[in-house]
Amino acid sequence: MEKKSQGLTGTKILVIILIVLILVAGVLLALKFMKDNSGTSQVSNNNEILKEDEEEKVPISFAGTDRPIAVMLDNNINAMPQAGLLEADLVYEIIVEGGETRLMAVIKGKEIDKIGPIRSARHYFLDYALENDALYVHFGQSPYAKEDIETLNVNSINGIYESESSSSFWRVDDRYAPHNAVTNTRNILNFAKRDGYRTTSNATSVLNYVVDEVNLENGEAAKEVAIPYSAYNTVRYEYDEDTKTYIRYSRDEKQVDWDTEKDIQVKNIIITFAENTTIEDGSGKGRQNLDNLGELDGYYITNGKAEKIVCEKKSRTDKTVYKDLEGNEIDVNDGKTFIQICPIDAEVSFE
Repeated sequence: MEKKSQGLTGTKILVIILIVLILVAGVLLALKFMKDNSGTSQVSNNNEILKEDEEEKVPISFAGTDRPIAVMLDNNINAMPQAGLLEADLVYEIIVEGGETRLMAVIKGKEIDKIGPIRSARHYFLDYALENDALYVHFGQSPYAKEDIETLNVNSINGIYESESSSSFWRVDDRYAPHNAVTNTRNILNFAKRDGYRTTSNATSVLNYVVDEVNLENGEAAKEVAIPYSAYNTVRYEYDEDTKTYIRYSRDEKQVDWDTEKDIQVKNIIITFAENTTIEDGSGKGRQNLDNLGELDGYYITNGKAEKIVCEKKSRTDKTVYKDLEGNEIDVNDGKTFIQICPIDAEVSFE
């Protein structure tokens, strides 16, 4: 009887040992499973983060569905500084009569309390408002512009008419006419809705903006850029290495914002050479015509370098396509761009 009892005791011990071993093995397996799952989850989370980063990495310029607003801005020395250039995504500068230039600021999805001084329309600026699918804002108009606004069905808002009956366009006291007419984006959009114009747009941007930095490795140095429009009207840009932008000057005056006095900093400069001629209409005003269709020579300038390009515009309503000399559309750095449409014989210089 005593031996039988000892045998049973030994069996119980073996059973207990086996149970302990099974439990230990189970715990180890569970820990391994948890570790594997944790690693998979971490990889999955990392992939989701990377995916989110990729989705967020899109150009900011001309993002969204707000319809752009293209505003004619005075660029006479007595009109500086202007309001609206600081917020503009894209600005066109083209010669007008008397060797002067005017600016057309294209603004998208921003609320601005003061834009101006606003000046009258010129017919060739309409081509660039149309290619941006923009509401066109001006204060008066030339006869050719008036005719083309009607013929091309341009959604235009003429402040010289609106100022007669409201304060939506007004003249400020610290400037003298005609360099003192201003408005804001709220008023522009209110007029657009009143006139039945669209205030949204699904049109893609004229420029092929990219987020990866474009460096023109084979370009020529362009730390300083000079673009003469006439004997007394030269635009200059000076490159700032710290911000990787250009500071803009007109007639040797640094261009700053009207209210904040912040510098107008430009990421990209595009130059297009186009022939301008005087319109012989008997008025004696010397208004200009612009031969801007077809393939025109130009430059793309960014990050301190300049490269030759071709600027192709097939019709007044078609978008301009900016190509390298091999015929490929160029990538443009995300940021503020000035398009300088200058006289065909302008002696542009780079340093």
